[in-house]
Amino acid sequence: MGKIKSVEELRELRKQLKEKTAEKKVKVKIIIGSGTASIATGVKEVFKAIMDELKKRNVCDVQVVERGPLGFEGEEPVVGVENDKKTVFYGKVTPEIAKEIIVQHVIGGEVASPWVISVKKKEIKEATL
Repeated sequence: MGKIKSVEELRELRKQLKEKTAEKKVKVKIIIGSGTASIATGVKEVFKAIMDELKKRNVCDVQVVERGPLGFEGEEPVVGVENDKKTVFYGKVTPEIAKEIIVQHVIGGEVASPWVISVKKKEIKEATL
């Protein structure tokens, strides 16, 4: 792709990227807490293990997001698995546990309960007219 030469070209590129992103169906979002404490306790290795396991098992309908601290002090590294109903947070995640979470929860749909530290259910608010 060449240089963008006008604001209109930039807008068109943005529109194309939005459409392309919207086409991709995301079944699960994996949230990785990457604050200072998480980095000190090995979150980078956990992140790598998650990405390697997803690639190894050819899982494409998952979005992986790194965030700052997730609010679970003393439980780092923390990984959240979010679907349309709830987010399950796992604590003290090692690369081995991360692989187990991918197999059991992300692929299998079952919560990997030995490592759960919190479950946040999504509230669905109905609009009033």
